[in-house]
Amino acid sequence: MARSLSPAPLAEILRGADTGDLDVLVDYITDSGKGRMALDNDVCAQLVRAKSAQAYGPNERMLIESELRQFGGNTVANLMRNMRGLLGSLTSSASGSSSTQAATVPYDEIVRDVAEHLKVEFDKYASTPEVEDGIMNALLAASFEKMKPDQRELILNDLGIPGAADLAQRSAAAISAGIAAAALSSVMAYHLSRSVAAASVQALLGRGLAIGATSVIARPIAVLAGPIGWAVTGAWALADMASPAYRVTVPCVVQIAYMRKKAQMNGRQSEPTPQPA
Repeated sequence: MARSLSPAPLAEILRGADTGDLDVLVDYITDSGKGRMALDNDVCAQLVRAKSAQAYGPNERMLIESELRQFGGNTVANLMRNMRGLLGSLTSSASGSSSTQAATVPYDEIVRDVAEHLKVEFDKYASTPEVEDGIMNALLAASFEKMKPDQRELILNDLGIPGAADLAQRSAAAISAGIAAAALSSVMAYHLSRSVAAASVQALLGRGLAIGATSVIARPIAVLAGPIGWAVTGAWALADMASPAYRVTVPCVVQIAYMRKKAQMNGRQSEPTPQPA
């Protein structure tokens, strides 16, 4: 069956994003303002200034996308895909021309590369949001490995998963599959993505996730501040952050997956209520 709606592109998500969510992406990209080897100093300074001023114009929002796509171009998988181009540039350099600009890749490729890096299985025809969901579920599954059954049951009950008590006794993989198979409401899917993103911000940046001007009720999952928080923190070992590029792309994809759900929820909240005929 053909999809009725195409997923929003990254540029659209960034264009309508709250300042607090962009702050998180800037911190991931700039290493909290300290800069990175693969990041131009002027670009770093521009993004840090925008964060400090709490004012992201169109240029800064486009710059966030551009830099993320360049970091995506530096991942090991992408370097392998571009080996021919690299060899060609070396040949050109030997003949007197050179280029230092990093390759860029579409956000869709970055999401799939991150999923492969995390060993997340996905259908080759899956949409970008579906692959993002798989990544969030993988981090959640890793967090369930670190929880006791009663903590698991609390989360599953809060998500409205049928048979929560029985499912909580099973393996983390089975629980994750159960969540993926359940018909979660859009609100619960949003809260779940926000919980994983918030725990990731706490783990990697040492601070909370700003809710921003969302019209969605900002009710956290009951155990966000407890088991799911420290469990997802520990689950970041799954991400194998040894590669400098993955230190940017993995957390950015998690943050953007949450931002997409938030934008979808806000869009639904703003839709007019149908009036009876």
